[in-house]
Amino acid sequence: MTTVHALARRNFLKNTAVAAVSAAIPAINFAQSAPAERQFSPQPGQWRTFEVTTRVDMAKTPGTTRVWLPIPSVNSNWQKSLESSFTSNGAAELTADAQYGARMLYVEFADSVNAPYVELTSRIQTQNRAVNWAQTQTTTEDAASLKYWTQPTALLPTDGIVRKTAMEAIKGAQTDAEKVQKLYNWVVDNTFREPKVRGCGEGDIKTMLETGNLGGKCADLNALFVGLCRSVGLPARDVYGLRVAPSAFGYKELGGNSASLKGAQHCRAEVFLKGQGWVGMDPADVAKVMRQETPEWIKSPKNALVAPVNKALFGGWEGNWMAFNNAHDLSLPHAKGPKLGFLMYPTAENDSGRLDSYAPDSFKYQISAKEIKA
Repeated sequence: MTTVHALARRNFLKNTAVAAVSAAIPAINFAQSAPAERQFSPQPGQWRTFEVTTRVDMAKTPGTTRVWLPIPSVNSNWQKSLESSFTSNGAAELTADAQYGARMLYVEFADSVNAPYVELTSRIQTQNRAVNWAQTQTTTEDAASLKYWTQPTALLPTDGIVRKTAMEAIKGAQTDAEKVQKLYNWVVDNTFREPKVRGCGEGDIKTMLETGNLGGKCADLNALFVGLCRSVGLPARDVYGLRVAPSAFGYKELGGNSASLKGAQHCRAEVFLKGQGWVGMDPADVAKVMRQETPEWIKSPKNALVAPVNKALFGGWEGNWMAFNNAHDLSLPHAKGPKLGFLMYPTAENDSGRLDSYAPDSFKYQISAKEIKA
């Protein structure tokens, strides 16, 4: 009995101590302490008008200097590309890529021109974009046009490791919409934003997959999404453009400083789905929020900060961005240098070769935007 009573007493003292410690710890209301999910839900309805100005000042060099500036070429239910005007002391002409219709301003400076410059101003209207998945839309794209957007390009092969990766990713999907969702999720889950990549990246998706280096920026990650879609017969295309204003939802990485848009270039993606038409996608911006919106690298798309962005960018995007074109593998008119994978940056060359478009301070170009209120 003595042993039993001693054991009971020890248990009593032990339980009492635990209770005392527990009482000293403040009660935690987990429902209140959990971080509130941020809002990011752009919806169409209000058009905004912007004037975007690009100013290029070239150094005087021997021989001929040539400059190409992209002009907004997209007209859709989310963007209206309006008038463009320019001033320059060079010989300038408005022209376009013959294959994709990508509009551009071409300027040529003879070596006799002092202080070569060109200033281009384009006016556009843009609005938010979002899909109502509960409603179907009448679509008018013909079969030949849709097939065109499944073809490979120099940087977007649709066979080999690209198709193999896509086929594994879409296992179990029955509809095109389900396939697109799986491919979008695959890019979000397997790639990551790499801030050290210059500019927007190069978009060499075969090399990314073969090396297993799936870090990059928008021209890499969204190109990978487009290539995966095309490889399984889903019409898809990149949309190359520029952020022109801050995000209305407070995400600093999803907007641009209108006064200085150097480095604000950003490409997005579209996929064609029967019953919806061309649908906006942007898995690369999900990766950007995960990597750069906070000092800590967020590793899960289910994080409260990331989740609304991940959801909204599957089917839409915010209208603080304008599109230039959908062009790949461009042969620039009058160019001596190689083809461009895409035209999203001011581009120039002289008799010494192609200038570095990713170095605006060395290149000497400035881009700004201002919103025109009604």
